[in-house]
Amino acid sequence: MINIAVLGYGTVGSGVVEVLNTNGESIKKRAGEKINIKYILDLREFPGDPIMDKLVHDFNIILEDPEVKIIAEVMGGVEPAYTFVKKALLAGKSVCSSNKELVAKHGAELLDIAKESNSNFLFEASVGGGIPIIRPLNQSLTADEIEEITGILNGTTNYILSEMSEEGLDFDTALKDAQSKGYAERNPEADVEGYDACRKIAILSSLAFGMQVDFEDIYTEGITKITDVDIKYAKAMSARIKLFASSIKENDHFYSMVAPMMIKANHPLYSVNDVFNGIFVRGNVIGDVMFYGSGAGKLPTASAVVADIVDAAKHLGKNIWTIWSSKKLELSDINKAKNKFFIRIAGDGEAEKELINRLFGKVEEITVEDITGEYAFITSVMMEEELKEKKKLLPNVLSIIRVKF
Repeated sequence: MINIAVLGYGTVGSGVVEVLNTNGESIKKRAGEKINIKYILDLREFPGDPIMDKLVHDFNIILEDPEVKIIAEVMGGVEPAYTFVKKALLAGKSVCSSNKELVAKHGAELLDIAKESNSNFLFEASVGGGIPIIRPLNQSLTADEIEEITGILNGTTNYILSEMSEEGLDFDTALKDAQSKGYAERNPEADVEGYDACRKIAILSSLAFGMQVDFEDIYTEGITKITDVDIKYAKAMSARIKLFASSIKENDHFYSMVAPMMIKANHPLYSVNDVFNGIFVRGNVIGDVMFYGSGAGKLPTASAVVADIVDAAKHLGKNIWTIWSSKKLELSDINKAKNKFFIRIAGDGEAEKELINRLFGKVEEITVEDITGEYAFITSVMMEEELKEKKKLLPNVLSIIRVKF
């Protein structure tokens, strides 16, 4: 029997307990021994819940118990999670975490500590919920040099954009709908401003490229400026707007960005709708690979945590090597990245067209029958800094969205 502790009895923590109870026998076969929850750490009480006899409020009880070999950290936030996890790893206990904030901020350091103590720091559930992506990057795709990772990594924003497209809703109405269904928090800032996706692509980039990618260095743009009019134009072009989190290697340059993108059906992520996540990986040998599934939720995320627990149980006293150096990867200036751009400006007269032709040369005009009083077009490929300079000379810009077709 292998004793574990669960830090946090919220949505994911209760899910871990449920998964272990529901699939206990099959998990035992895969782990080689029964996984037993000895402690659950939480500040709250849970009267009437069967876990009460395992509940503790002091982390030191867990830390000082030599029978506890593995800890599932599902608290969220950087502190006190970072302090608890670091102490656990230094004590030789393996830790399995779903905490994207913790992993993005301290992943490289915690992996180094795990190597030194012959324990493991595993975090499959920190990106993509139940979608296996961390392990494939660390094990299955190690023969490749990763050239691109692009993901729809936030189910909340994907649901909002899907509802705007399918139901014709504006952003505020779609957000309220997402909140009423429990897909969006009361304060949705981390999701709709792109911060959640930013931390996740930082983790994936650090693993793919083997060095620390700081999420603070990643250009991040959310979906709050996307309007129902933008969606109408996209539909007229048989396109969809998605919040992409991307890291691309071009020769010796690394670009990383979180921003809305307009894509068509030939893009691998076009059909990723509702609250689902999708992750597209391009390797220089394997080519294109897709990962798709439930990117969040109690049981999908808990399933990934328990899979890490099983992996840790099979490797007690032996570190699973993960290439993620604490050396910082210097991202290239995002202003040098190239894209096409969909642009809307107020006014639909010849004066606007003459200005556009003078600034951008040949463009693709986009019209929608019931939209008047504005001029919309798609540029040729240009650098971000070129677009910024030309934008200064554009009057009454209504919208700018990057285009991937």
